[in-house]
Amino acid sequence: MNSSRPYLIRALYEWILDNNCTPYLLVNAGFPGTAVPEGFVEDGQIVLNLSPSAVRELHMDNERICFDGRFGGVAQQVWIPADAVMAIYARENGQGMVFEVEPVTPPPGDDAGLDSKPPSKPEGGRPSLKVVK
Repeated sequence: MNSSRPYLIRALYEWILDNNCTPYLLVNAGFPGTAVPEGFVEDGQIVLNLSPSAVRELHMDNERICFDGRFGGVAQQVWIPADAVMAIYARENGQGMVFEVEPVTPPPGDDAGLDSKPPSKPEGGRPSLKVVK
């Protein structure tokens, strides 16, 4: 079966917008194939505002999420594999869903990933997320 993650992301995105809230994505910036502005990454993660007023050319399919956005006044294209999404939630109230972080297996012969630890979970100033039932 296909992963349910991209379907849930799209559904929650629509639900958040329908409730006049701002959809935020929490992304594992170190996930293979992820292209996000490095200057905005903290602890290997980035929070992205996906509201229609903040992004252009938003495309969400079963493989990835991509859009054009402005970061510090500089236009950039963002590519996020669906499996890199750690959470989607409403900025205003924290309602949304947290996804299980899949371990990333480095390619054979790649010793770079041996000392790395899994991405940390969100904490501190981020809203508490609630699983939608």
